[in-house]
Amino acid sequence: MPHTLSILLQNEAGTLLRVAGLFATRSCNIDALTVRATDDPSIARMVLEVRGDVPALDRLVQKARRLVDVLEVEQSPP
Repeated sequence: MPHTLSILLQNEAGTLLRVAGLFATRSCNIDALTVRATDDPSIARMVLEVRGDVPALDRLVQKARRLVDVLEVEQSPP
């Protein structure tokens, strides 16, 4: 079942790689990925559509929230 995650993060080089790498190392397949700067050019929004079981995704969301460059993580209900 696909889940949508919306992540606000610092718009800096390497940030996308760190966040996407978090999902890749946990064997979570990213079905869709969109990244764009917000009205504030120093902040970007990353929207991911991922598949996985709910407990594993909840752990990934908690780990993503701990990354230094991540400002906010929202998880849409499936």
